[in-house]
Amino acid sequence: MPTIDEKRVYTDNTGAETVYLATGLGVVSVSVSDGLIGEFGVAHRCRAHDVATAGPHVAVATDEDVLVHDRRAETGGSSETGEAEAGFGPTGFGPATAVGVQNGALLAGDTDGRVGRRDLAGAGIVNGDTSADTGWTGLGTVGAVRAVDGGFVAAADGVHRMGESGLRPVGLDDARDVDSEPLVAAGSGVYKLGNGWMDVAPGPATAVDAAGGRGLAACDDGLYARRPDDGSWGRVASPFDAGATVVAVTHGTAAAYAVTDAGRLAVRAPGGEWRDRSLGVREVAAAAV
Repeated sequence: MPTIDEKRVYTDNTGAETVYLATGLGVVSVSVSDGLIGEFGVAHRCRAHDVATAGPHVAVATDEDVLVHDRRAETGGSSETGEAEAGFGPTGFGPATAVGVQNGALLAGDTDGRVGRRDLAGAGIVNGDTSADTGWTGLGTVGAVRAVDGGFVAAADGVHRMGESGLRPVGLDDARDVDSEPLVAAGSGVYKLGNGWMDVAPGPATAVDAAGGRGLAACDDGLYARRPDDGSWGRVASPFDAGATVVAVTHGTAAAYAVTDAGRLAVRAPGGEWRDRSLGVREVAAAAV
């Protein structure tokens, strides 16, 4: 149950960050401060399948196109009952299921397995200006793309690595999410790349994320986290009721986040307990800070 403090609107940005959710309703932005979930609203209406952030940019994979928003162009905020629709511009990729960012490049993939790359800060993206050529470069075709991050693609036929000559398969099957370390959530478990693919947590797994030595993974039997002292992984208490489907995990500057397909978001500040709150949205597919 959220407290009165959790329902306040945060105007002081100290220690605050924004979590973006890709949902069936659109891109939902959620303000979090000091481990408390505050205001939230629809930033852009669409059917969103994935979301990624890099600096001031928010990239979204939708049924129509890959959209990019430059937060430096924002003129106003949102509220729990309000919406802010400005600033999400098309990039010309077409319908997409996954989006990511690597070294200033925007990455995207679709259900047909098409994977592309383009300059994130190039003409046709910043501030939604699409007057120039789309600038997408095809990298190759794999199985249906589910996630892209850090030069890796998670697809129905496994994990693929991006290189100068295109995409190269690097193993596993039924890859569902990937983090740039790399870590992979697959139908058979969570894996890290070492001397081959090494087991991290039992499957099936749906989502994985790592940042600054921290790690979080969502598996059918619960949440797993990386222990900071020795880097090993172990199961941790979940903030959600039994039967809840965790579809995304991510990290902010200090906090960890998990979200269910039914729109329940949980945040855990360092050394604290999970706090969770229902956002009243459905068909959540991804999250990014």
